[in-house]
Amino acid sequence: MGRKREFDMDKALDAALCVFWRKGYEGVSYTDLTQATGVERPALYSAFGNKEALFHQVLERYYEHYLDFIPAALELPTSREVAAHILLSAAELNTRYPDRKGCLGVHGALAGSDDAEPIRRALIDARADGEVSLRNRFEQAKQEGDLPETANCAALAAFVLTVLHGIAVQAKAGFSRDMLEAVAEQALSTWPTGNSTLSRSS
Repeated sequence: MGRKREFDMDKALDAALCVFWRKGYEGVSYTDLTQATGVERPALYSAFGNKEALFHQVLERYYEHYLDFIPAALELPTSREVAAHILLSAAELNTRYPDRKGCLGVHGALAGSDDAEPIRRALIDARADGEVSLRNRFEQAKQEGDLPETANCAALAAFVLTVLHGIAVQAKAGFSRDMLEAVAEQALSTWPTGNSTLSRSS
């Protein structure tokens, strides 16, 4: 029989997530990870694989536990409510923890070394998947009359993600939640509306 692990995998993942969120993928060393998790390097390797494999598991946990507001937003009745829920939730999340402001995924997708390119590509691909989901939701809104027939749903999805990523960067730079919410509201003030009753009421 294999030796039983002497640490809690979920707690170790949560600790690693906080470190990656605070310092970015490339800024994290194995010393950081062992200190945060309380697990020695050989045990970390055994449980999670190398640093890249650990980050992929951390990212999955981040999406599940912190970005659950995105799939929830896609279920809302109007396109404006979808966009508002995403942007205002991001403003809250990105300023929730004083020691790790911003977005784990956005920071990791910014420029890095050649060694970190697989991580950067994975994050870019995940963002692209999210953009497709958002575009499809806006196409649905267009068919329902919630968006005008002239609406460019691809551009609208890209617009929401651009503001979303800007919120993450500015949160990291020290913008307050109030300011980021004001930015979100400013972006939403130009949202196009269709001719449906639902669209006008929202």
